[in-house]
Amino acid sequence: MQIDKDLVAASATPLVLAILAEGESYGYAILRRVRELSGGELEWTDGMLYPLLHRLRRLGYVTTEWRTPPEGRRRRYYEITDDGRAALAEQRRQWATVTRALGDAWRGPGGLMPALGEV
Repeated sequence: MQIDKDLVAASATPLVLAILAEGESYGYAILRRVRELSGGELEWTDGMLYPLLHRLRRLGYVTTEWRTPPEGRRRRYYEITDDGRAALAEQRRQWATVTRALGDAWRGPGGLMPALGEV
């Protein structure tokens, strides 16, 4: 399935912040986690992720630190800040409202949800 680019863009910030709320991470690991969480449906590229991470850093939602693990090459690690956690909480509230509204609309009158592919 091809996810519409507007939906991918709208969900990118809360998804990355939620991943970082699990613990600090670096770019490739974030891309891998997005793929894992979406069951392979979301295939982000470096060209999408890194500008988002830079924006989150400018907003004060993440901090960064360069590290060289013993087994590998130098990587920039990203960690969510308190402001990032607050932004994530607000995003979660907003997405819950959108998800609820979509669910109600898709169920339609009588509360019956059509099977996937029938919409």
